[in-house]
Amino acid sequence: MKRAARSGLLVVLMLMTQAAMAQSVDDLGSTRTAFFAKLREALAGQRDVQVVGDRFVIQSSLLFQSGAAILQPAGSKLLTVVAQQLVEFSAKIPKDANWVLQVDGHTDSTPINNQLFPSNWELSTARAIAVVKFLNSAGVPNERLVAAGFSQYQPLSTMDHARNRRIELKLTHR
Repeated sequence: MKRAARSGLLVVLMLMTQAAMAQSVDDLGSTRTAFFAKLREALAGQRDVQVVGDRFVIQSSLLFQSGAAILQPAGSKLLTVVAQQLVEFSAKIPKDANWVLQVDGHTDSTPINNQLFPSNWELSTARAIAVVKFLNSAGVPNERLVAAGFSQYQPLSTMDHARNRRIELKLTHR
């Protein structure tokens, strides 16, 4: 095959790959919208749980005691609903979509310093990991989960510190 023909073929293959990736992103976007709508419906009336843009925000007080990263029974119940919805919707996500549920842990700016959590970094990350482990135990595959800790560095409010203590879930591309 001549060099010009090979170059043309490569360009066509790249364009086809980009088009397929764009379609996959569109498919994930519509699935994400449907997922959060179904989740909002399933958790209607639950205080301190809300959808903000493309994120599902759960106040930490529903999941954990202050300064701890062990899920409370009420938190486990809430996350069971999330896991059930995610398992159901994962079947609707295109097989070629490279998606994950990102679990972000956030704290307020009050410093923590104990043997288990020397800083808010460790606490926020440990909480995200606790949620990821629970979701996995409820049937969400590990390869579809990501845990991240943001400490106090992504606040929602400068006045309401309790709002900053949260777990955020985001269905996104890997």
